[in-house]
Amino acid sequence: MKHAVFVDGQEGTTGLRIHEYLAKRDDVEVLRIDPDKRKDAAERARLLNAADVAFLCLPDVASREAAAMITNPNTCLIDASTAHRTVPGWVFGLPELAADQRAKLRAAKRIANPGCHASAFILLLRPLVDAGLVSRELAVSATSITGYSGGGKSMIAQYEAGGDARLNSPRPYALSLKHKHLPEMMTHTGLVVAPIFMPIVGNFYKGLSVTVPLHLSQLKPGVTAEALHAALTKHYAGEQFVRVMPLRDPGTLEEGFFDVQACNDTNRVDLFVFGHDTQVVLMARLDNLGKGASGAAVQAMNVHLGVDEALGL
Repeated sequence: MKHAVFVDGQEGTTGLRIHEYLAKRDDVEVLRIDPDKRKDAAERARLLNAADVAFLCLPDVASREAAAMITNPNTCLIDASTAHRTVPGWVFGLPELAADQRAKLRAAKRIANPGCHASAFILLLRPLVDAGLVSRELAVSATSITGYSGGGKSMIAQYEAGGDARLNSPRPYALSLKHKHLPEMMTHTGLVVAPIFMPIVGNFYKGLSVTVPLHLSQLKPGVTAEALHAALTKHYAGEQFVRVMPLRDPGTLEEGFFDVQACNDTNRVDLFVFGHDTQVVLMARLDNLGKGASGAAVQAMNVHLGVDEALGL
């Protein structure tokens, strides 16, 4: 029997990409809303409650409103907005987070899809905090560079229209130091001090890389780059979508530059540890439209339904 799936917000960047993934599959029946009824609350509610899995690809307020429309206890909601990522009763949609995360996702009817920057940051830091190598009280900083597709349709149109020389250079943003991903970055790593987080948008369509610098003197005595790398390797052993690259990755060092876009068009995350006796740089890269958004949502759906986790990805 096919699983009924509805995407509320199917015209946005994330919704369109989810539809692309679902189009490859014969185990789902995609429920579609008539274009002239996209804002019809009654019709949206009908489809949400008819679905086995419903994706919410909406702004935060609209996602909360859509979640309140659900009366069918069997409908599993996967929310791609930031609205529910730290809300009790919602399971964080990152299967690789912890040993029991997949069991939680299988049982859940409310799943909050991770943010793109947050996914990279959490995958780097959570195993190190769990292993006691990075203190929960450590004040860390992180920089993320991402393609402009992360800004949605309006930013994509702005870049693709051209004619604005300011867009040729990388553009740091979120200078209020209150980026919307910070709560989940803390909650799902266990850090109790908000990171200083600097995201940067570049003049390329997609691809994302988060960098976390660490002074070894600020960590537990005796912690080395080798120990950090070993903890990541142990945590992600057997994971098909997370690759821990060789320590001080020779290929990257030989080229002299880090390829932010090397995971594009995959659902993969690559993790790196560079460093020497006193300093370490942790790096993670992913496709901000794949593992950073739509791919992660479909992966969470697969886990919930108990099918091959890589199906359609």
